[in-house]
Amino acid sequence: MIRIGIMGYGNLGRGVEHAVAQNPDMELAAVFTRRDPASVRVVTPGVPVLAAEKAPEMKDKIDVMILCGGSATDLPEQTPRLARWFNVVDSFDTHAHIPEHFAAVNAAAADAGTLGLISVGWDPGLFSLNRVYAAAVLPQGESYTFWGKGVSQGHSDAIRRIEGVQDARQYTIPVESALEAVRSGSQPALTTRQKHTRECFVVAKPGADTARIEKEIKEMPNYFADYDTTVHFISQEELLRDHAGLPHGGMVIRSGKTGAGGENTHVIEYKLTLDSNPEFTSSVLVAYARALWRMYQAGRRGCLTVLDVPPALLSLLSGEELRAQML
Repeated sequence: MIRIGIMGYGNLGRGVEHAVAQNPDMELAAVFTRRDPASVRVVTPGVPVLAAEKAPEMKDKIDVMILCGGSATDLPEQTPRLARWFNVVDSFDTHAHIPEHFAAVNAAAADAGTLGLISVGWDPGLFSLNRVYAAAVLPQGESYTFWGKGVSQGHSDAIRRIEGVQDARQYTIPVESALEAVRSGSQPALTTRQKHTRECFVVAKPGADTARIEKEIKEMPNYFADYDTTVHFISQEELLRDHAGLPHGGMVIRSGKTGAGGENTHVIEYKLTLDSNPEFTSSVLVAYARALWRMYQAGRRGCLTVLDVPPALLSLLSGEELRAQML
């Protein structure tokens, strides 16, 4: 049994707990939280809930620690630090900062003799794989990624960290005309702003400066500055009534040409439609935790991304079963 630890018990952490229960080769060893452990109730019987700072004391009882914090401020600090004691998997999703996050985790894990796997999920993650596959197959072409319509956990979390914000949901919305142009195979040149819009529903704390909050949202680098962004201020009751769910999804599309004169056009599309963004992301994290543990047992150390993981290592099936059933 692969012994799994969960660091952080929000939507993602709860999803990991449910995903572990669906995998017969895994067991949940402990949940760690920055809240009062006595206030956290987990679903799995007998699993201890411990203060986050107690994690190093459990290093011999956990094979893989899955980190369920946010990319804005949690994971850049937590992943390298926890790699000193554990094999770690995270879902760091700030694309622009992946190289420096990788370097930090790689240094910590290589020094400690552990293995880290970063930026696991569906984007980055499964979408990353499909971008690589499609570009390798159709080298003469263009790749496009569209997200939504759906709630982005990372962007919503980034808004909630703004002073004066009580709660928030952020929807990423593809621009339909851009999507149609890409699917046609015409390979349009599109800016970031032309592909998506962002819509934010924000609950401000009493007395908060909403004009300042809106300005901070729209000017936030790596999150909103490059998009046409609409901000709505609503009540907590409205947010819970109208925006309680966490759906998401998206598409990776590659169009390319083949033939002596490029006379044939091909379009590859990989699409996800998700009822629950955190539960799906959690399921990806758990599958990659299995692969990470297998690679650690085979002697790998340092840091990896999904691009470094052989697909067979994700599966519960043996090589023989995969060849018979999946190939």
